[in-house]
Amino acid sequence: MESYGAALMTIFEGVRTVEETRRRIGKFALAADTVPEADRRAAIASRLPSPDWPSRRLVIIAVDAETGEPRAFDNDSGVDLVDAVAASCAVPGVWPPVTIDGRRYVDGGVRSVDNVDYAAGAKRLVVLLPMGEQSPWPMAQPFDEVVAGLGAESVTVISPDEASVAAIGTNPLDPATRLPAARAGREQGLR
Repeated sequence: MESYGAALMTIFEGVRTVEETRRRIGKFALAADTVPEADRRAAIASRLPSPDWPSRRLVIIAVDAETGEPRAFDNDSGVDLVDAVAASCAVPGVWPPVTIDGRRYVDGGVRSVDNVDYAAGAKRLVVLLPMGEQSPWPMAQPFDEVVAGLGAESVTVISPDEASVAAIGTNPLDPATRLPAARAGREQGLR
């Protein structure tokens, strides 16, 4: 994971805009040697309780790897739920970018770790931040400012407590941390 972090840090050298950062991350993702896209898609499909979009509105964010532009997928987008989830989970350099409508997409976290601005108009917000409020990428606007600008009547932010942070460890993608992190998160949720 250290070499991954070092590779990402070189992406940020000399970057002047958030958009340029996203494009560089996308370029990094497109060049990375990962598992085949079909294999990753199959893994995502096996973990979803259903391949169908839920009846309630769900918005899933991914970022175009070439342009750095975000794209919101929802029940009405005409995009398969499995593809939208796979694109949204395509961690640059770790998992392959996902092809949708001839474009390649990476993790929506490249745009924002929370994408909370897509909840504009909501009266009540519950924001889950499994890695906390700090983004590994430069963001256009800090989380607190985005939330304040939404004008929601109530906002609940849930992020890892000390025990959960310890369980997640330094590499959240390490399969060995799944069970300890899930247990710590459940305990935190019960409290």
